[in-house]
Amino acid sequence: MLIPKTKLLSPSQLAAVSRLFGVLSEPNRLALLQALRGGPLSVSELMKVCGMKQANVSRHLAVLHDHRLVKRERVGVSVRYQIADPMIFALCDLVCGKMERDARKAASLFSREAGRLASKM
Repeated sequence: MLIPKTKLLSPSQLAAVSRLFGVLSEPNRLALLQALRGGPLSVSELMKVCGMKQANVSRHLAVLHDHRLVKRERVGVSVRYQIADPMIFALCDLVCGKMERDARKAASLFSREAGRLASKM
């Protein structure tokens, strides 16, 4: 399989990618994104789903909004948040797939080693 050559990123582009991964490194932000996967929710709905206090939800939503990962829409007196770009879930699926493959490999190696040690006893 041929892997296409990709253009190398400039230092400023690398910094931008690093900032995005930094935003995604916070578990509470990932929980909010996961909750929004099902569709738009208000802050109070996100508080219930994620088990977080209002101040934390609002603070993390502000960071996600600043990085254009969520968008907000006023509906009457309430504000509803939703995913700005579903691409974020493709990225999450890639990372989760890697973690699953790594876990399977580790379990397989452990199983083989345990079998080898048991056969020596």
